[in-house]
Amino acid sequence: MLQFQVIPVTPFQQNATLLWCDETLQGALLDPGGEVERLLAAAEARGIKIASILLTHGHIDHVGGAAAAAARTGAPILGPQAEDRFLIEGLNEQGWAFRFEHSGRFTPDRWLAQGEEVALGNTALEVLHCPGHTPGHLVFFHRPRRLALVGDVLFRGSIGRTDFPRGDYATLIDSIRHRLWPLGDDVTFIPGHGPNSTFGRERQDNPFVGDAA
Repeated sequence: MLQFQVIPVTPFQQNATLLWCDETLQGALLDPGGEVERLLAAAEARGIKIASILLTHGHIDHVGGAAAAAARTGAPILGPQAEDRFLIEGLNEQGWAFRFEHSGRFTPDRWLAQGEEVALGNTALEVLHCPGHTPGHLVFFHRPRRLALVGDVLFRGSIGRTDFPRGDYATLIDSIRHRLWPLGDDVTFIPGHGPNSTFGRERQDNPFVGDAA
């Protein structure tokens, strides 16, 4: 079964997530925005071998440590969707704009797309393309665990910003309502920042995408 540990990193308190298959101890780092040594120490403490680095989208607080994590582990970088290429290629500019250091520019070993799966030991994560916050934003879903890793698409009581380059509010709302809600109200999600929630709770009272909105 899939297990996880959420590890907030950097002054942005971005939720990097350590994922692993408890049968094989094969793991992944999702959105290693920084503090890579701390993330790898958490994996080592559990005896987990990092087999992949997964990225939901190309903003620097989510990918700032990806190059270092790949160099340290030899694991491939998977994601985001190719529409976020301009963000990955512009990491230096993002760093200057937000006064945020990154561990180096990189090209993902594989861009991911809607409908793909990413293997993790004896289990797998489904890939959902959920644009709006960025055009190439991905969500990773583990159906047996009823767990979604949504990056900056959705938060407890809020949604992702759409005022960054190539963000789009209507597209984001459509992604949430037509890609996430059909997964089920019982799904727990880990957002890119802040506490976990469930899709059902957000449908009840999220002022942006709740059923009454």
